Parts: sequence; C-alpha cells; structure tokens
Amino acid sequence: MRFQCQPGCTACCEQHGFVYLTEEDILHIAPAVGLTPPDFEARYVYRTRRLRRLRVPGRKRCPFLVEGGCGIHKVKPLQCRAFPYWPGLIDDKRRWQLTAKFCPGIERGELINITLAREVADEMRAAHPYLCED
Repeated sequence: MRFQCQPGCTACCEQHGFVYLTEEDILHIAPAVGLTPPDFEARYVYRTRRLRRLRVPGRKRCPFLVEGGCGIHKVKPLQCRAFPYWPGLIDDKRRWQLTAKFCPGIERGELINITLAREVADEMRAAHPYLCED
C-alpha cells in the first residue's frame, strides 16, 4: 500500500458522510475557533448517546473546509487526521482501491509502514467503537 497526501487536495473532505468527534477533538477545536467547548458543541455538534459528529446541514460539506483546505488543520478531528488509515480501509483491499478512485494520494509516494497504519486504525477503533464494529 502506498499513500502520500497531495498538496491542495480536499477530496476526502468533499465526500458524502459525517465527521465524527471525540471528546478530545471538541476540547482542542473549540478554543481554536474562539469558542468554549459548550458553545462549540451547541453550534457545531450533534450528539447521540454514543456518538458525536459535526452538524452538517443537508448535503453541505464540513463547515471548516475553506478555500485552500482545512480551516482547522492544526486541530482537525482524529477521523480526519487518520484518513486513509481507517479500519475499514486498512483491513479491506477492495475498499482501499475504491477509495483510490477519489483520493489521488492513494498509490502515490513511498510504501506505507503497515504497522503504523494499523496503529492509526486501532486508535480510530478505540475512539469510535460504534463506528468500527464489523
């Protein structure tokens, strides 16, 4: 497997889906956007009993995706930092190849260290166990 994020690419951010958050994500992002964690949550977070995710009205994109990339790049959520080393992609060659259809960084660059990629996937599993159930 190969992966190297491509400069200026936001293809992963433009896909349909949700950005799930950890409690730590909320604590890091809130001050970066000038809000307290409760204010950030009230404005940007949809919470269920088990999950937290960014509110995205209808089919719109992430509210932090701006011209030129991620407006919160330094504090972006674990889910975003971990891409493409998500459990479902690391564990399934077919899904990895399907993701390559929209992600120009897949199959570019040096071979990835699969042990490190699996460690990132394990971090995702631990942070979002309800998303990573098989």
